[in-house]
Amino acid sequence: MAKAKIKTIDRCPWPGIDDPEYTRYHDEEWGVPKTDDRALLEKIILEGFQAGLSWLTILKKRENFRKAFHGFDPERIARYTDKDQARLMADAGIVRNRLKIEATIENARAYLQLRDEQSLSQFIWDHLDGKPVINKFQEFGEVPAETEISKTISKALKKRGFRFVGPTTMYAFMQASGLVNDHLVSCPRHKACAKLQSSLVLKY
Repeated sequence: MAKAKIKTIDRCPWPGIDDPEYTRYHDEEWGVPKTDDRALLEKIILEGFQAGLSWLTILKKRENFRKAFHGFDPERIARYTDKDQARLMADAGIVRNRLKIEATIENARAYLQLRDEQSLSQFIWDHLDGKPVINKFQEFGEVPAETEISKTISKALKKRGFRFVGPTTMYAFMQASGLVNDHLVSCPRHKACAKLQSSLVLKY
């Protein structure tokens, strides 16, 4: 009796096959367009913490980050004191980097100042005229580390007082938040995310 063939999914290569949490992140989150301000702020902060590390490291600590930073509530983070910074530096469940912790507090304050004028979602998506970039890469080596748009967003955020938002960090943010679709065309998630991106309607 012939053995049944095991169906394999030709997903993007970067999650590998050994970590189910990383695979789930790829299959359910990465590339899905985000428009919620809190979700975008969290992503900016976590991408900043990733600098110099792997995203998997941050992903495995994400729930700890959420607890440590009070659900990424910008109004609460903006009021953090030296005592809060000491608490965070003693928390082994997150990345204990003083500069990145200080940057998170400054980013929350910058976010609140920006909110007085427009939403973070509008500020970010306006750089793409509200239209995600749907790429059609065949190989992982074709995917850039940064683009002119990520450079522009980086510069704009820095001007607003945000930190740890360099062009490479911002391109990773764009990929994860669905501003661009960098799933390979052979990956089933490319079509799924492209459908979500094509039907995206921004309301401000």
